[in-house]
Amino acid sequence: MTDKQYSRLVKEMSPNSPLLKDCAYAFAAGGLICVLGQFLMNRYTGMGLSKQDAAAWVSISLVGLSALLTGLSVYDDIAKYAGAGTLVPIMGFANAVAAPAVEFQTEGFILGVGAKMFTIAGPVIVYGLSASVIYGLIYWLGTIL
Repeated sequence: MTDKQYSRLVKEMSPNSPLLKDCAYAFAAGGLICVLGQFLMNRYTGMGLSKQDAAAWVSISLVGLSALLTGLSVYDDIAKYAGAGTLVPIMGFANAVAAPAVEFQTEGFILGVGAKMFTIAGPVIVYGLSASVIYGLIYWLGTIL
């Protein structure tokens, strides 16, 4: 089978995706997550926390909620319909860390949860930290020169 024939076969066998509907669901889900974050921000600042402390608690709350929903296998069901709307905000990152941990828990805490927990999110963390160190060094060199 040639590459052209294979490409044609894949195109024929792949289901058509309703792009507009998928985009609308992703937009709505991402928007609802942001609305939840703003609601929590208003509640925490209303309780007397500073904006910086309230923002930290919003992040903690959303990450905790995402981990809980992932553990209960609810987040994946939401993501089936919402698509990228659940991947982009902070809850998507928490899901990327928690999902492999839940999946490999039968292999034990060390070789399962501990080893597999950062298989998806690990490269993102490494890249982010490396980029921030490089940027910080460039900035620092720019200030002393």
